[in-house]
Amino acid sequence: MSIAILDYGCGNLRSVAKAFEHIGARAEITDDPEKARGADGIVLPGVGAFSHAMRLLNQSGLDAALRHAIAANKPTLGICLGMQMLMAQSEEDGVYDGLAFFPARVTRFPASSGKVPHMGWNSIEPRADVPLFYGLTGAPYVYFVHSYRVADVSCEWTAATARYGGEFTAAVWRGNLFGTQFHPEKSGEAGLAMLRNFAALTRGDQPTYEKERAVC
Repeated sequence: MSIAILDYGCGNLRSVAKAFEHIGARAEITDDPEKARGADGIVLPGVGAFSHAMRLLNQSGLDAALRHAIAANKPTLGICLGMQMLMAQSEEDGVYDGLAFFPARVTRFPASSGKVPHMGWNSIEPRADVPLFYGLTGAPYVYFVHSYRVADVSCEWTAATARYGGEFTAAVWRGNLFGTQFHPEKSGEAGLAMLRNFAALTRGDQPTYEKERAVC
């Protein structure tokens, strides 16, 4: 298998799989940790509550496959709640530990942001050097659905930002580990371009490397 879409009981699996199918990429939904370990790339989707998703992931055994992929610098993509799970902690309905690949905390949008959840199309400001965004120009519009966000990721790891009641992190990047708070599979041509770039990374068609430290 080329790309493993992790089925741990808490993800929007079919829409992600169909998006990869649409662009002609080999991707398979799996709940088998050994299959996931053998994949060239990993996608961690997620919907719902942070603590529930973390519990299911840990119980599934797929957390070990995910950590193995990241340690091996395999292309890995967390989507929406999947991105939030890559952080150190979340304050959703309490304080819960995440996977801690990024030293940041997930917090609720402040009341001053307006209507919560933040739902619908919004533009992002991507960094030009991020492999996930190769070929994209300007400030593309992407699709968000979330009540919690990450606002304290160091610029060292911030791949894109967006604004809704202030600036927040829309995407993260560390080596071949990526996370998007938005749903690329629901984000039209811009989102499909990102998934094409991710698939190209899993095939070795784009260079894979450790990201240099950003100038903050």
